[in-house]
Amino acid sequence: MSATIPQEFRDLLTKKAFAHLATIMPDGSPQVTPVWIDFDGGHVRVNSAKGRIKDKNMRRNGRVALAIQDPDNPYRYLAVRGRVEEITEAGADAHIDSLAKKYLGQDRYPHRQPAEVRVIYRIRPERVSTMG
Repeated sequence: MSATIPQEFRDLLTKKAFAHLATIMPDGSPQVTPVWIDFDGGHVRVNSAKGRIKDKNMRRNGRVALAIQDPDNPYRYLAVRGRVEEITEAGADAHIDSLAKKYLGQDRYPHRQPAEVRVIYRIRPERVSTMG
């Protein structure tokens, strides 16, 4: 079951707003990381490096939550609970560069490590809540 992100909150997915991504550790405890995001019209997309904690957690258990706070109004936010529907390396280098443009104003992601493998996670919203 998919949920629709209300049109009046979609700007939070396109502006320079950080998301806090919650994943589930092997022992069932939550793990939260601030992440860059974008939206492909149906899925929230996150980019990370293969082997990181959030990567391992999302591969093992695709249930996640995201909270995106409006940088212009801290009392306005979008919360999304959903599932990782796709994990792919295809296009992930170009994707992190596009996120670097959005968040840093740079054409290329400047923190790339030599042996790093970038990955895109497509998250299908199942429940959405908003404030503001």
